[in-house]
Amino acid sequence: MSLAWKTFNFFEVSQIQLPTEGEGAPSLDNNELSCICTGSEAIFLGGADGVVRILSSSFRIVRSFRAYDTGSITHMKQIDGTSLLLTVAEDLSNEPELKVWALDKTEKKTGHPKCQSTVSIQNGRRQFPISALATLDDLSQVAVGFANGSVTVIRGDLIHDRGTKQRTVFESEEPITGVDFREGSITTLYIATTARILTLVISGRGQGQPARVLEERGCGVGCMTVDKSSGEIVVAREDAIYHYGVHGRLHCLPYDGPKKLVSIYKDYIGLVSPPRTSSSPNSSTARRFGGSKADELFNTSSFVLLDTALRFVTHSESLVSQVKAIFAEWGDLFLLTMEGKLYRYHEKSFKQKLEILYGRNMYTQAISLAQKARVDISQQNVIFRRYGDYLYQKGEYDAAMQQYLKAIDNTEPSQVIRKFLDTQKMHNLIEYLEELHEHHRATADHTTLLLNCYAKLKDVTKLEKFIKSPGDLKFDLDTAIVMCRQGGYFEQAAYLATKHGEHELVVDILIEDSKKYAEALEYIWRLEPDQMYPNLMKYARVLLGHCPRDTTQLFIDYYTGKFRPKRDLILPDQPAAQSGVSSAVQSLAAFLPLPYMTTFASSAPGTPGQQPQGLQGPEVDIVPEYEPAKPRSAFSCFVDHPDEFIVFMEACLRDQTFSEEDKIDLYTTLFEMYLHSAKGKREGEKSEWQAKAKRLIDGEDIPIDPSNVLLLSYLSSFRDGSILVREQQGLYFDIFRSYTSANDTEGAIRALKKYGPEEPQLYPAALAYFTSNPRILAEAGDELEAVLKKIDEDGLMAPLQVIQTLSVNAVATMGLVKKYLRATIESERKEINNNRRLIESYRSETEAKRKEIDELGTKPAVFQSSRCAECGGTLDLPKVHFMCKHSFHQRCLNQMDDEVECPVCAPQNATIRAIRRAQDESADKHEMFRDALQRSSDKFGTISEFFGRGVMSVPTLE
Repeated sequence: MSLAWKTFNFFEVSQIQLPTEGEGAPSLDNNELSCICTGSEAIFLGGADGVVRILSSSFRIVRSFRAYDTGSITHMKQIDGTSLLLTVAEDLSNEPELKVWALDKTEKKTGHPKCQSTVSIQNGRRQFPISALATLDDLSQVAVGFANGSVTVIRGDLIHDRGTKQRTVFESEEPITGVDFREGSITTLYIATTARILTLVISGRGQGQPARVLEERGCGVGCMTVDKSSGEIVVAREDAIYHYGVHGRLHCLPYDGPKKLVSIYKDYIGLVSPPRTSSSPNSSTARRFGGSKADELFNTSSFVLLDTALRFVTHSESLVSQVKAIFAEWGDLFLLTMEGKLYRYHEKSFKQKLEILYGRNMYTQAISLAQKARVDISQQNVIFRRYGDYLYQKGEYDAAMQQYLKAIDNTEPSQVIRKFLDTQKMHNLIEYLEELHEHHRATADHTTLLLNCYAKLKDVTKLEKFIKSPGDLKFDLDTAIVMCRQGGYFEQAAYLATKHGEHELVVDILIEDSKKYAEALEYIWRLEPDQMYPNLMKYARVLLGHCPRDTTQLFIDYYTGKFRPKRDLILPDQPAAQSGVSSAVQSLAAFLPLPYMTTFASSAPGTPGQQPQGLQGPEVDIVPEYEPAKPRSAFSCFVDHPDEFIVFMEACLRDQTFSEEDKIDLYTTLFEMYLHSAKGKREGEKSEWQAKAKRLIDGEDIPIDPSNVLLLSYLSSFRDGSILVREQQGLYFDIFRSYTSANDTEGAIRALKKYGPEEPQLYPAALAYFTSNPRILAEAGDELEAVLKKIDEDGLMAPLQVIQTLSVNAVATMGLVKKYLRATIESERKEINNNRRLIESYRSETEAKRKEIDELGTKPAVFQSSRCAECGGTLDLPKVHFMCKHSFHQRCLNQMDDEVECPVCAPQNATIRAIRRAQDESADKHEMFRDALQRSSDKFGTISEFFGRGVMSVPTLE
């Protein structure tokens, strides 16, 4: 046997104890049994007496019938899955006879199975025994090989006995040792002789052509069989086992030794051969048994079962007698010896086979066995794991790791990891952890351990290869980033965060770990608005501290709705040597696959918008749609950065898209920052900031609360702001009072001149202020006289009030008001004289009216008018005279009754009556009187007027 074959005991052998008593006890003696076949859950025995006996699984004869009256049954075939049995009996005095039996049908007379058809097999009237027989499953063709080298094919319907035809299809000088069919579109007949292996097409294309030689080597009787699973012919020779297809030899398996019988059982090839010996029967070894015993030994056989796929001898034994037949039924293999002994070969379970291999440490063979059996992966992995444990115990750590890797899918990783925690085995541990990640079975702890191993070995190449592995994420991202940061591999951590869209982590790494503030700002600038904003707000103070101008510009772009993610590209021929922020950003860009570019460049801080050398064109002018946050959300970011804060708010105010609420926040905060910037500055700078603050609140429709301006101006001692607000609100008296409270006489005089015409009450207040202090009086100078003049001209104060005001303190002297008093007294005297004259005129006029009324009631009236007052014609009768001395023709009057009124005097009288009626009506309207009195500058005159209207008269009783 070739050394390539490993011998195992994969079968359990037991001898079948055949029943010896009672009805149905079979006899398997060689003298009685001439042939045997199996099928349809039964064993069919052909006897030399022409009787067919059928054995059940209990090995009792359940049925028997005489098939032939003469001759011995030499060949049988049961068509599996049917009830058909084909038998061939030979009698050298007659032609062989073939019969087909229907076992499910019986003859009424005999009770035996019904014979469907009977055919005499022709061989050119030559009496030679049949050496081989083959049939198709439908019995449409039967091939019979004879010892004289001829092959006869019987065609027809043997099942229904509708006639058959026979033809000798092959003849040779060598005896036929085997025939078998290969079915398909072309039916091919394999023919084996003692000297050749041939194929013959007996139906289909190529039929009628002579037999084609596959190999110029034959085989013995019983040494050829067909493998039904592949359709190949298996031929056993002394040197090897050969496989043939229709076109020639396929492959061979070396297996030395003579072979007498070959059989196919499942995936195994069964071989029967005489035992091997290196000496003749006369050798010294044989002679030790004695003469007759030695002869008997050399007539024995050996039986082996080969697994050709694995090169296993799965069973091997020596038998003390020759083997008559090998057959399979009920899932087991059976072997019948010439002595009539029947042996059962039961295949061991897969688990038992593995235990046999484990016992001999043949794990490679166990793996091959499992793969051939197509067991599931989990069972195969158990073998790999045991093989790995075996190699690990031997100290073959690399080989053991390879087995552990094969079993990685269903092996608890900790069982393997614990074995390789030693520093000397770290490369094996790394390999296993990498494979865990490839199979997506790694946990965060495994990722941590792997990255720690990389760090301990300082193997940056493997680290980068691990984190840059293509395809889906194979490890816990957060853990990997944390470990890279802890190990100082900031660029790798940034790469991972960038690749998987963890923008906040990228910025955090660049700022907190790498201290690359400009690169962080550039990265933020390349994000979409909804991603850029939270990152900018989180690190705004840090970025403003290191990149103030660019950060401020980014704030302005975002809050004014003009933000555009940067998408610059660098030309391939750009010089590599750049300094400052640009080179730093390019170094990161070369490592990070940013979402918008392969590499990018940045303008240096302080030059926002300036395109660096080498940029491939301008940025893409695409404004993303987004809703900016309210400006007040950015105010806290500019703590400790007042200059940038002012730039930001000024830029926002230039934009007109903000709501009224946002504008109020911006104006108020910017005003406060202007005043804040003015503090502690030199006079020139302070004035400049205060001028900006004043310009901010100077104007109409400024959306800022005056109370806030007043409060901020007060806290910052910014008087101009307070004055401006009060002026806008019309609070002139408050402005003047602010000057007087600060004893600013010059400012009070300016306020008096500016606001006095609109606010006359400022003059009495100025009079009291100017005379409140000798110093202030001296500073006022001639302004006191001007104030007194204005008060006198506009009647703002009565002279007595002026005197009372000046007499509050001892500042003003009589010399200061002498001129005012003289002018006042003269004016009063003139007014008194005028009033007296008016009184005399009113008295004389009243007296004249009374006299006239009295005369009209006591004296006759004389009418001397000669013309009509209406038409101007001469008066004639009838005519009408009125007491007002007007005369009319009666015809010129519209009506004549007791209430007739002079047409000439009627309008004047109606007016007088209307005035009187209005006075009577207004006498009850006291609210009108009070309102007029409050608005009047001459209270006594108003009272007199309303007294004349009867407001204060007592109603009379009728």
